[in-house]
Order: sequence, then structure tokens, then C-alpha cells
Amino acid sequence: MSENTETKPKQGKHGRSSVIDSFVSQYERYYSLSVLIAIVSVVTILIIAADECRTCFNRLEDVTQVTTSDGYKTFWVYGKNVESGYLKHVFIILNRLGYKNDPNATDWDLLWAHDYPFRKLYPQLNHLRPHQKVNHFPGCGYITNKVDLAVSRLKYIPPAFKLPQDKDDFLKYANSHPNISFVQKNNDHRNIKIRPVKEIDLNSEGTFVQEFVDKPLLVSGHKFDIGIYTIITSIDPLRVYVYNGDALLRFCPVKYYPFDPQNLDKYVVGDDYLPIWEVPALDYYYNELGFGMRESLNAFLRAKGKTPKKIWDQIEDAIRILILNKEPKILDVVSKFKSKRNFFELIRIDFVVDEDLNVFLLEANMSPNLSSAHFPPNQLLYEQVLYNAMGLLGLGERIRKDTLAVRSHSEEEMMVSEKNLVTYPNECNSALCKSGCASSICQLCRPCLSADTLQYLKDAYKEHLNRGDCKRIFPPSQLNPGAEVNWEDYSAENQLQYRWFLGKCQLDATWC
Repeated sequence: MSENTETKPKQGKHGRSSVIDSFVSQYERYYSLSVLIAIVSVVTILIIAADECRTCFNRLEDVTQVTTSDGYKTFWVYGKNVESGYLKHVFIILNRLGYKNDPNATDWDLLWAHDYPFRKLYPQLNHLRPHQKVNHFPGCGYITNKVDLAVSRLKYIPPAFKLPQDKDDFLKYANSHPNISFVQKNNDHRNIKIRPVKEIDLNSEGTFVQEFVDKPLLVSGHKFDIGIYTIITSIDPLRVYVYNGDALLRFCPVKYYPFDPQNLDKYVVGDDYLPIWEVPALDYYYNELGFGMRESLNAFLRAKGKTPKKIWDQIEDAIRILILNKEPKILDVVSKFKSKRNFFELIRIDFVVDEDLNVFLLEANMSPNLSSAHFPPNQLLYEQVLYNAMGLLGLGERIRKDTLAVRSHSEEEMMVSEKNLVTYPNECNSALCKSGCASSICQLCRPCLSADTLQYLKDAYKEHLNRGDCKRIFPPSQLNPGAEVNWEDYSAENQLQYRWFLGKCQLDATWC
């Protein structure tokens, strides 16, 4: 019995040991599994947290993009005596559009140059970032130089002769047209006066003589000129707009007849011109009915049985011809800079109209007067011109941020994506276009569009959306899609862009 008594405890101890060993083994196994599950859970939580954190930081980055500085885009001004206030309205509009003037900024968005900037500032302006804009094109003097413009022999420009180089041709022309009067001018547009041929200084450097339009259209007896604000947004491909909300009308202070060539106030529009609100025939339209200068003139002409559309059609044609003619020379200068896309041009082109409503282009002003100090009522015109031009150019963006730079691909696609650019669906689905890009139409199919072409089309698309009261005159309107186009008159880039506008017109009449 003692043997049994002694052996039973041994067996119990061994049994308990086995149970414990089994429990420990299971515990270790489940513990390892628990640890593994815990680790996976922690990692999962960390991944989720990291993703949330990344989203948080992305949102923070988006906010930072708007608020990294004081929230303003920056511009600076290049010109003489800017503090005198002649750019007051430029400053006002830019401030309203969210800009501040910071001449010390390195990553500025806009340079507004009253004087031609590309000689003195070439080192800075040759390495511009994509978002930086300058309000002149290098080489714009080919349009605005008064001597070169006058002697360009283009349609709508009265015949002119550069002195002293063309004096023999001038004398020959004058002898064959004895009833024509001439004025002698220089590039400063000063000392304009009708002179007999024998009194013209034929050896005066930097001057020219030009045929005088001696039967001008008169309003209340006064001769006047018409100033058209013109915006060039791109060169090669060329895009040109005019401000279509109004025009600047300036009247000679003294009635034209009886004519006296010694009295310049009868035929030369000077700084002290007669404003439209003091012209009796236009007074009621402008002052009482509230029409602008352009529509006041239109109403006056219609009341006289005339068709004002004849004037505006000629003006648009004259601007197209002028800028297309000068584009190759401007492009030659622009090609010396890193990019063509940093520049634009706001000029005023002046015209005179004769009694038969024929239009004559007289001059183009590189930095037109935008100060209302002399004529305060002109403030509205100048500010509307600036506001619409800056909207067209993308300088007055709808997106609130402190730079013109595009911060992300999604931001750019929100404004314009490839689906907004594609045209000619049937042609691009043809065997011809599927097999290659040789055809002029196929070049506009998505597989054939180069990165450079895509960027220019994006710019054109955004201008169309932002044009406000600006009217595109080149490429011209496609209101008559069947009209014949002289493609040989245009460069390859201009042909491609023109065809793109035609394609957009086929899809959407608002592009016509």
C-alpha cells in the first residue's frame, strides 16, 4: 500500500507537468500569433494614419500655396518719373486684381514697362520663368516706329517717303499729283504741318513726308481721329484682339473749314484736343443717353444715312494687315530670347476717316496714354481697357493665389484639358489620319499634337474663355466658313492655329 501511496503522487506530478508543458506550448504559440496580429494591426493603423496625415499635409500645402506670402501677386514698373502718376490706372487695376508693386521681388509675375525695356534689361528678361509676363514684345518697334510704319507701303496707310533716302521718289510723286497736300513728320510726332513741296526739308534725317487726307469726315465741323486699343497675345502663332467695348475719339479744337494750313488746331489732334462730351452732335448720345464714344459716333452716322460698319471692318482689316506684315521681323528679335510666351503687347492704333468713310491708318503707340489727369471722364475707358486686357491675358485669374505660376497638373487641367482642344473628329478617325500626321488637318489630331502646339492651343482656349469685351481679329472670324482662305499668306504656325479655330467653329458656333 505504501508502494501505491508513493507511486500515485509521482504519477500526479508527471500529469500536472504534462498539462503545464502543453499549456505553455499553446500559450507560446498563441502569444506569438497575438504578437504577430498586434504588429500587423499597429502597422495597419500606422499606414492609415500616414495616409490621413499625407492628406492633411496636402490640404495644408494647398492652403500654403495661397497664404505663403501676404496673398498678393507681384509686379514692378520700368519707366521714367513713374511717381508722377501717369500710370495711376495701371496701379489701380493691378491692385484690384490682387497684385502689389514690389520692385525688389525676384520671382515677380508681371513687368509693366512704359519705356522699351529690352536693351537695358536684356540679362534679366532673357531668362524669364514660364509664368512671368512682360507688357511688350522684343521688336515691337517695327509696329510703333512712326517712320517705319508710314513708309511700309501697306494698304490703308497714306503714301509716305522717308527722308532723305526717298526724296527723289517723293518729288516724282508730288509732281504727278499736284493737287495733293503733304505733311512732314518725325518719329516724335511733333512739328506736324502742311507744307508746300518747296518748303519741305528734303535732307532732314529721321523724318518723312506723307500724303495728307484733305477731305476728312467731320462731326459738328470738327476733324477727329479714332484710337483702337489692340492686344497682341502671341507671336508665331499670331493672335490679335481689339478692345471692343469702346474706342477713343479725339477732336480737333477748331472747326476744319474754312481751312487754313497755318492753324494746326484745325487738322492736328494734339494733347489739348476737344473731348467728345463737348461736341454738339454727339453730346446727347454721350452725356444724356449714356452711350460710349464708339456707339455715339455710330448713332450719329446712322442718323445721317451712313453705315458705320464700313469703318470698323476696315479698321480691323488694317490692323490684321499691319501686324501680319511686321510679325516676321518681331519674331526675328523674339527668337533671341529664351521663350516667346512671356510677352504681350497693348498698343493704341490711330485712324482717320474721310468723308466717304474710307479709313487711313496713321500711327501706332507702344505705350499709349492711360492717364485721365487731363480728361478725368476718360478714367472709365482706360480702366475698362486695362481690366479686359488683363483678363484676356490671364493676369486677372479666377483662382485666388499669390502667383501666376500653375502649381499642379490638376490645376491646369481644371482650366483646360486635352478634351477642350481636340477638333475634327471625323477626319481624325479616318484611315489617312490614323496612318500618319502628314495632312494639315491630321496635324491637329491628338496623336500628332506636339507639346509645344498643345501649350499654344491651351493659351488660345483660355483667351477665348477670358476675352470679356475683347474681340479676336486674328485669326479672323469664321462667320462665313465657306470663305476662301489664302493659306500661302500665313506661316506654318499661323496656318495650323487658323485651322484649329476653324475646327472649333465647326463644333461650337461661339468660336466662329
